[in-house]
Amino acid sequence: MQPRVLRIHPNDNVIVALDQLNAGEKVQLQSDIYEIRQDVPPKHKFAQVDFQPGDNITMYGVRVGKAVHSISQGEVITTQNIHHDAESYHLREQQYQWQPPSVDCWRETTFEGYHRANGKVGVANYWLVIPLVFCENRNLQVMREALVKELGYNRSRSHRFDVRTLVDQYRAGATPDDLLAAPIALSNGSSGQHRTFPNVDGIQFLTHEGGCGGTRQDAQTLCALFAGYITHANVAGATVLSLGCQNAEDKLLLEEIEKRDANFNKPLHILEQQQSASEEEFLAEAIKKTFVGLTEANRLERKPAPLSKLVVGLECGGSDGFSGISANPAVGHAADLLVALGGSVILSEFPELCGVEQELTDRCTDRATAERFINLMRAYSRRAEEVGSGFDMNPSPGNIKDGLITDAIKSAGAAKKGGTSPVVDVLDYPEPATKPGLNLLCTPGNDVESTTGLAGAGATVILFTTGLGTPTGNAVAPTLKIASNATLAKRMSDIIDINAGTVISGEDTIESKGEEILDYIIRTAQGNYTPKAVRLGQDDFIPWKRGVSL
Repeated sequence: MQPRVLRIHPNDNVIVALDQLNAGEKVQLQSDIYEIRQDVPPKHKFAQVDFQPGDNITMYGVRVGKAVHSISQGEVITTQNIHHDAESYHLREQQYQWQPPSVDCWRETTFEGYHRANGKVGVANYWLVIPLVFCENRNLQVMREALVKELGYNRSRSHRFDVRTLVDQYRAGATPDDLLAAPIALSNGSSGQHRTFPNVDGIQFLTHEGGCGGTRQDAQTLCALFAGYITHANVAGATVLSLGCQNAEDKLLLEEIEKRDANFNKPLHILEQQQSASEEEFLAEAIKKTFVGLTEANRLERKPAPLSKLVVGLECGGSDGFSGISANPAVGHAADLLVALGGSVILSEFPELCGVEQELTDRCTDRATAERFINLMRAYSRRAEEVGSGFDMNPSPGNIKDGLITDAIKSAGAAKKGGTSPVVDVLDYPEPATKPGLNLLCTPGNDVESTTGLAGAGATVILFTTGLGTPTGNAVAPTLKIASNATLAKRMSDIIDINAGTVISGEDTIESKGEEILDYIIRTAQGNYTPKAVRLGQDDFIPWKRGVSL
């Protein structure tokens, strides 16, 4: 029988409802019986003890809020009776001890990947087309229309709704109600062609709104992000379109590429429109050079690589009250398995680490790493407060509706994605991950800004947990979606790859679900499984301008 309530940590003084609890009924947890004072929806919490104003609310073993007024045992916890509050943190001199999980059954496991000259191994093989400034976005659209369908890269995103039936009915005098009731045909826009270049997974067009008009620091950061994508293990080469007068200059991009790969030797074509005789000539040259680059990229074939070559990004979006007890800790166990195998994992979203800073600081492998994490967290928090916001404003309306009523509650669950391994490095956006083990990357909690940063840091696969359903992915890193609850997994099965709701129902443990997630990672890296986000063409790319974004 599925349990109805859960106390996550022995020190917690609130209890999670796994099922609808109605006022007046009694529920049992171990040897204790609690009378429910008010209706408690699934994913929400009720008081284990009586609270007085100012009392600490504890969940996941850490402080996640304070009582605003008296709360009786069995009363539901809401935004009206508690507010966000988190524990302070500081540098402590101590040695973190970690017991890695057993990984004997994966020791000899390999995946077929794309080996790059710098020693990295990709799980995919993409060609990029990049504008250094937003003025070139329209030219990217022309290139997309010329290349994608003709080369056989149309995917599910090309499904087109055939509105001719609606047009015909409108012309025949149909009423608005008739039109709303009319069926609409759905046709697959695929060209039906086989790929011209079977060893190239696609051409990705990274449009954006930056490159000029902002600060010089914005331009430098954008070039650094693009350098991260061009040197990415899943990328074969790139065509770069420059207007010629923008802040994001060609030389900045080349400098950032050299920082990441001093011996960079991928095909890279940089074209400047202001040096071209006409737009038509400029685009013709860009298309031809891209085509030639694709012929080079197509020569690369998959070869065996150890799992230690994997770099996995960890992200959550559209989280709910079950995320921190099913999907996120299951991902955390998969992360621990990867680290034990010599691989790299990257945990991002600094606003969603609020309240667990002390734990992460204590897990850092050296003093300098711990100090950098503390400094980045405090600087980010200050910037938010300076514009009248703060980490406490991070939970979205959807988060709150589904039980994540303070940022500390949300963060304590979100941090579970990072597992329990030591923190080997702390990265400031958009720095690359260079060390095996758990890396922390400073990004916003904003889903796409964060996943864009994860790929820029080198993540070759992204694990994305969600409790509400988030239709997003990444342009170069295949993104696996893990649902925190079975209802979501069933309702949005077109975007969900893995159902972690079986942890809630008791069908799986955190460990067994983590092992399943690792299996999905390996099959994705091997090219044997295509994540739903890839099938749907969810190729999102939004650079972070380093302003305040929660």
